[in-house]
Amino acid sequence: METDMGKMEGIRAAITGASSGIGRATALRMAKEGADLALIARNRERLEETAEAVRALSRKAVVLEADITDPQQVRNAVDEAVRQLGGLDVFHCNAGIYLRCEAKDLRMDQIRKIMEVNYFGCLNCVYAVLPLFLDQKKGTIVTTCSMDGKKGVPPDAAYVGSKFAMNGFFQVLRQELRGTGIHVATIYPSRMDTPQIAHVDCPRITPKGDPDLVAKAVIRAVVKKKKELMVPGFSCHLLTWADAISPSLSDWLVRVNGLAGSENGTAPINEAR
Repeated sequence: METDMGKMEGIRAAITGASSGIGRATALRMAKEGADLALIARNRERLEETAEAVRALSRKAVVLEADITDPQQVRNAVDEAVRQLGGLDVFHCNAGIYLRCEAKDLRMDQIRKIMEVNYFGCLNCVYAVLPLFLDQKKGTIVTTCSMDGKKGVPPDAAYVGSKFAMNGFFQVLRQELRGTGIHVATIYPSRMDTPQIAHVDCPRITPKGDPDLVAKAVIRAVVKKKKELMVPGFSCHLLTWADAISPSLSDWLVRVNGLAGSENGTAPINEAR
């Protein structure tokens, strides 16, 4: 997937979960394309590392420590991003956590935590930036969802539930904001090589992808006004087409290809992407 080099020149973008993984990759890719950035996450030390890498590319980087589950912290981060960057054109809702646990073993507090971060945390970001974008009659909201929001894969029941909720909300938001000047895009990555899933080994047929692939998709969604992009494209589309034809067929594909993966003993990391 190619990006349009330099097409983000002059764009001011905020990214949540920018301290590692997909968020960090997106920050660096946007900086290479000419954007100035507000970097949002809980871990200031790692945010500063991302910021230094962005500044090395001669772009502005604003470090904003915030927890997306706190609406006021998110609103403050948006206000500060606007103040320091002189405005905001793009907001990438990317922060999230992952939990690998069979449905029968889940506790309700675990499910609520996943929903609080992945779903409600994402909505906190939307409602913090939406008034600004509506007022200026332009802006782009991009969210990192997951292929788990299109086809659930064991043993990720709680995570899958949060991503299906995100998928549904953004489908409606996209339609309701048509004609307002606000573009809404959703990215659906398969498993990417990030710290969150370091404890998961994936089958050879679907190895962990490079987070930069998602970063390129985010930029394509912004520049080309794409509504939905899957990463990688062909294999993800194949699974969703199979599920549309027959859930039994897609369940079989998940099973025979070992898409659930296996744990390798590495301690799981519940950090923003």
